[in-house]
Amino acid sequence: MNGIEIAALIAAIAFAGLMFFLIRLVQKVNRVISNVEKTVEEANHTIQIVTKDADILSREVEGLLVKSNELLADVSQKVATIDPLFTAVADLSESVSDLNLASRNLVSHVGTIGKATAQTAIVGRVGQLAAKYMKKNKTQTEE
Repeated sequence: MNGIEIAALIAAIAFAGLMFFLIRLVQKVNRVISNVEKTVEEANHTIQIVTKDADILSREVEGLLVKSNELLADVSQKVATIDPLFTAVADLSESVSDLNLASRNLVSHVGTIGKATAQTAIVGRVGQLAAKYMKKNKTQTEE
């Protein structure tokens, strides 16, 4: 073996070592690419599921919004129907309050009239007694 053959042998061994490391590197890159492909597939699958769920949720939310709008319209209509009732109740309450005030004034006036009537009755009774006394006196003086 001469120097050229030894150099060729060293070059061949170095080339084989280089090829070994390159093959290992390509295998690792291949595994990484394979993992990336799996991850991308899972991500696409997840995106499809999320999109499908989002579509379902958006339809449900849309249905809920429609029902909420119908309910709000119904409540507004019922409030509009009941509003005159509340106005009537307020008017009735005011009328009852006015009636209560008038009743108090009447009772107070009747009480005042009652006192005046009692005084008049007393004066009338005194007048009757005086008339009786005068009659009695007149009859006694005539005898």
